[in-house]
Amino acid sequence: MIKYLFVFLSFALLSCGGDTTTTEKKSTTTAPKTTETAPTPVVDKKKTIVFFGNSLTAAYGLDPSQGFVGLIGERIDSLGLNYKVVNAGLSGETSAGGNSRIDWILRQKIDVFVLELGANDGLRGTSIAETSKNLAAILQKVKTKYPEVKILICAMEALPNMGEKFTAEFRGVFTNLAKENDATLIPFFLSNVGGIPELNQADGIHPTAKGHRIVAENIWTVLKEVL
Repeated sequence: MIKYLFVFLSFALLSCGGDTTTTEKKSTTTAPKTTETAPTPVVDKKKTIVFFGNSLTAAYGLDPSQGFVGLIGERIDSLGLNYKVVNAGLSGETSAGGNSRIDWILRQKIDVFVLELGANDGLRGTSIAETSKNLAAILQKVKTKYPEVKILICAMEALPNMGEKFTAEFRGVFTNLAKENDATLIPFFLSNVGGIPELNQADGIHPTAKGHRIVAENIWTVLKEVL
């Protein structure tokens, strides 16, 4: 910015023997010219991995850093991989809730999408057709917005008390979705954790910190091949 400061000094007229003399002095001070350069915006060039799920993804009962998503993020950082991890887990989320919420999540760029939903549908006895329809809709929205996205689906198991027919059909939902969407299937990601009291919290459903470390390994075994 250039500033000009004009200072005018006026002297009184002096009269002597009828002669009048006028003296005007003008002083101008100019501030030094400066050039301001706008800061260069920081562009995050890392690719984004979004874990979209329920309380298991959200690390219910623990600090998020102790959950499998936080642990996977730490491993990615330690390996210097060009990815950042986003935890989009929401406790209590069902496939229907996820289908309603996914549009908001899609406002950010997604390069790898990990779907971890369906467990609450199984616990509530939601119809297989309804669960499958909702999960398929989520995947379709993701692929439509980001055609180059890589998709991984976490397989889930229904509790035995739901009956053999329901259990078998529930398992098939995830297998079929992976085939129909050219996605990578992560076999039952709670393997070696689910049903083991010492690896789960008092509710018998949500893993402890130690349990999450095992879950993280289950998922990482498959995820690392995709990155």
